[in-house]
Amino acid sequence: MIQKQEHNVGLKGGSNHMGNNEEFGIPFSLDAEELQKFQPNRYPFLMIDRVTEVVPGKYAKGFKNLTNNEWYFPKHFPGHPNMPGCLQVEAMSQMLTVAITTVDGMEGKVAHGYKVNVTFHEEVKPGDRLDIEAQVISFKRGLCKGKVQATVDGVLVAEMDNTIIIPEIFNQFRPKMSNE
Repeated sequence: MIQKQEHNVGLKGGSNHMGNNEEFGIPFSLDAEELQKFQPNRYPFLMIDRVTEVVPGKYAKGFKNLTNNEWYFPKHFPGHPNMPGCLQVEAMSQMLTVAITTVDGMEGKVAHGYKVNVTFHEEVKPGDRLDIEAQVISFKRGLCKGKVQATVDGVLVAEMDNTIIIPEIFNQFRPKMSNE
């Protein structure tokens, strides 16, 4: 899957938003209830069911189980249901968000999509388990760059380069306009 790389997650020359996380470097998992502390989306837009492994500021792995009962399958597409690409992007973005909101002091922070470059390889259908692995490449000044891959039964179905922001932090570093 994704190659693990060493990278600087904190802020260079400024405050370090990693805090003194005692858990840093030690993988842990999040069940459906615990996940909600770190991911503000709720049904029907919570697109991940479980986080099987996360190292705050480094990576997160987990999955979304897809059943015929998903709200989008009856219309996308009748007779040939598959998960819309935009919802796959959302699921992958949510997993990357968990990789940074589990960092000490980041719990409950809201993340926004900023930039996405995605490639879809296969359809995702009812009965599939969408496994997602998100790696943080860098996280500085509230801006997180990451790589995310999604697989079904070990087959790559989608991959993306993703940039998300934590507006509460990011906006502190934006240049001020003369009229602000």
